[in-house]
Amino acid sequence: MMRVKLLLSVAILFALSTEIYAQRRSVKNNEDAEETYKSFTSVGITTNTNSGILGGAVFRQSSALGSKMFGKNTYRYLALELVNVKHPKELSTQDFVTGARLVYGKQNYLFVLRPEYGREIALFSRQDDEGISISGIVAAGPSLGFEKPYMVQYQGSDGRVTTQPFDPNRAGDIIGAGSFFSGFGKSKVVPGLHIKTAMSFELSAFRDNVTGVEIGFIAEAFSRKITIMADAQNKAFFTSGYLTLYFGSKKR
Repeated sequence: MMRVKLLLSVAILFALSTEIYAQRRSVKNNEDAEETYKSFTSVGITTNTNSGILGGAVFRQSSALGSKMFGKNTYRYLALELVNVKHPKELSTQDFVTGARLVYGKQNYLFVLRPEYGREIALFSRQDDEGISISGIVAAGPSLGFEKPYMVQYQGSDGRVTTQPFDPNRAGDIIGAGSFFSGFGKSKVVPGLHIKTAMSFELSAFRDNVTGVEIGFIAEAFSRKITIMADAQNKAFFTSGYLTLYFGSKKR
């Protein structure tokens, strides 16, 4: 009789524990099913094949859309980039006497502000905070090129030193580069357009955080040739590959 009561008690406890587990599992599944994010906001640093190691800064935001494409979740993609574009013939030298650095022949910096609008498609999603989310991006927008004079220090025959924009036709000894912050008031704005395609890889370890890498290709055309280097082949159409490291947050 005692054995029957013991078995009955074990059976009841097993049934109760199974029911509790099933209820908890159901709640968890419902939470996972409802766990969708309405927006992703992040900032990042970028480098590209037309820049140095640090090419610029990026702000990006993706907002969920109600529609799907090829059965995948889609997002409205907005971004704002500010990058520095260099000429492949730029070569920085250093004077061994004064220690001053100079890119001889450089006539202008080119900074580009790129507002972007496009679509992001979620190709693969992460499961239970594991794995990598992969999405495809197509975006386009205007390009505002800022052609800022490259300032250098000239030493005249009287020994007086002046800071002026580099002029390949000007006589006088160049003893070094001027301040980076001088010459912005003499910048010229050159409008253009650009388009980019990219793949985004989200690597974040926590659900409400965003950490990832965006790798892509940009094609960009301006209304005229941009003079970066004197006596060199300057152009109005640029292409580049880029890599952006970004971090931010998600909102449900």
